[in-house]
Amino acid sequence: MKRSGVDLLVGLFVLLGFAALVFLALRAGNMSSAVGLGPTYQASAQFDNIGGLKPRAAVRSAGVVVGRVASIAFDDQSYRATVVLALDARYKFPKDSSAKILTSGLLGEQYIGLEPGGDTEMLAGGDTIQLTQSAVVLENLIGQFLYGKAAEGGN
Repeated sequence: MKRSGVDLLVGLFVLLGFAALVFLALRAGNMSSAVGLGPTYQASAQFDNIGGLKPRAAVRSAGVVVGRVASIAFDDQSYRATVVLALDARYKFPKDSSAKILTSGLLGEQYIGLEPGGDTEMLAGGDTIQLTQSAVVLENLIGQFLYGKAAEGGN
């Protein structure tokens, strides 16, 4: 009898550990829906370079999650990435708002930061955000730094 009680406790401990690993994997993959959005409206934005931005990435304004990236596509007419944002209907943004791709921490996940503009007219479903800033790609920065140092050494 004593042995089966210990086996039961060990089994529960292993099950709890497995559940914790699944939870962490979902959180790391940004797949959990702990903070679900209610009704949404969609707006799009075009970027020259989206870096490592992925669908379901957060859209934040003032540090608050106000939406998610619904989809990412390549526009073969303008040769830019078109990102469709699903914004929470509770939050309205002026039409002249700007969107930029930011990174959480030095090497963290990328998200879209929305900065509200000053227009009195608000974004509606299907509108396009005109003012965008692409992702900062670390490899490009390092390359520019090294190229600049090499040019200085040649003079």
